[in-house]
Amino acid sequence: MGLIVQKFGGSSVADAARVRNVASIVADTYREGNNVIVVVSAQGDTTDDLIAKAKEINPKASRREMDMLMSAGEQISISLLAMAIEAMGLPVVSLLGWQAGFRTNSAYSVARIKKIDTERLEKELDDRQICIVAGFQGINKFDDITTFGRGGSDTSAVAIAASMHADRCQIFTDVEGVYTADPRKVSAAVKLEEITYDEMLELATLGAQVLNNRSVEMAKKYNVKLEVLSSLVRKPGTIVKEATKVEKMLISGVAKDTNVSKVSIVGVPDEPGFAFKIFSRLAAKNINIDIILQSVGRNNSKDIAFTVARENKEDAVAALEEFCTTVPGNTPTVSVEDVAKVSIVGAGMETHSGVASQMFEALYSAGINIKMISTSEIKISVLINESDADVAVSAIHRAFIG
Repeated sequence: MGLIVQKFGGSSVADAARVRNVASIVADTYREGNNVIVVVSAQGDTTDDLIAKAKEINPKASRREMDMLMSAGEQISISLLAMAIEAMGLPVVSLLGWQAGFRTNSAYSVARIKKIDTERLEKELDDRQICIVAGFQGINKFDDITTFGRGGSDTSAVAIAASMHADRCQIFTDVEGVYTADPRKVSAAVKLEEITYDEMLELATLGAQVLNNRSVEMAKKYNVKLEVLSSLVRKPGTIVKEATKVEKMLISGVAKDTNVSKVSIVGVPDEPGFAFKIFSRLAAKNINIDIILQSVGRNNSKDIAFTVARENKEDAVAALEEFCTTVPGNTPTVSVEDVAKVSIVGAGMETHSGVASQMFEALYSAGINIKMISTSEIKISVLINESDADVAVSAIHRAFIG
C-alpha cells in the first residue's frame, strides 16, 4: 500500500460529469489499496468570475479581502468532489487549506508555505479516509486565509507529497502530459515520456501552463516523484525527474508567455547605486522582475529595460515615476509595452553549439523582429510583438523538432 497525492485542475472538475470522472479516478486509486490525498482547484472559470465580482464592488479591494473571496472557489470544488465519492460508498473527508495544516507567511495573494502540520491528514489516513484538500490556500499567524497565486494548487499538492513522503504525486490536467509545445496550438507537438526538473522549471517559468513553477522547484528540492497526466484519457503521462547521464534531447520544448510587459526607464544617471535604487523600490512592492537589460552608458546616462507580469505593470510604472522625481538634473522617462516572450528549453543545449543561431534564423525566416534576448545554460528567451507569438512558436518548433 502506498500514499498517492493527486491534483486536479479547474478544467478537470468544471461540471458534474467531470467531477464524477475525477471521483472514479480517485476511487480506482483507493481500491488498489493506496492511501489517497486529493488536491483540487476551483471549478472552470470560477476564479475569474470571483475576480469580476470583486471589481464590480471595489476595483481596489485589499489583498486580504481578495484572499477571503478567492479561497471560496476551492471550497465548492472539494465539497462537490467529496459528495461524488460519498455516492460511490467510499469514506471521504473534505478539508480547507488551514484544516489540512497549511501555515503560511502573510503575503496575501502570493503567500509562501512555512510548514504543513500533518497531524490531521495522518489521522484521516489512519482511518482509511480519502482526503480532499482545497488547493491554493493556507492560514497565516493572524488566522487569516491566504492564497498562493495562480497555479498554487500544484504547489499545495507537491508540498503535501513532500511533507507526507508520498510515493507519487500525480498532476492531472486536460492534456496527456508535457509536450514539446502547446498541442492545442502546434499540431506537430510531441508528448515527452520524461523531462528533467530543471527543464520543467524553465518551461513552467516561461509560460508553459502545465505545471506551476513553484511546484516544480519544490519537487526538485524534496525529490518528489512527479507525473503529469490527463484526467480525461487513461494513459501514462510525463515523468518529471532528475537528469540522467544518457544523451540529452537538444530541445525539450518551446514555450510562449503573453502575460508580459516590457518596462523601460531612459536617462538614468550612469553612476553607482541607481540600479539598486530602482529595483529596491520594485522589490518593496513585491513585483517580480524577469529579463533585465541595461544599455552601455553614454553622455553620463544609461537606459534600463525589464519585464514584469502584466498585472504588475501599473505598480511598476508608478514606482519608477516616483523614483524619477528624486533624480537630480534631467528627469528619466518611463514607458511600458505589452509583448510576448517565446523561449526554447533543453538540457542538451549545454553541449551543442549553434542553438541560438538556429532559433534566430527561424524567427528571421518568419519575418519576426526580436526586441530583447535572455539566455541561460538550458534556455533562450526572446521578446517579440504579441501578435507574432503563435507564428514564432510554430516556426521555432518546426526548426528544432519538425
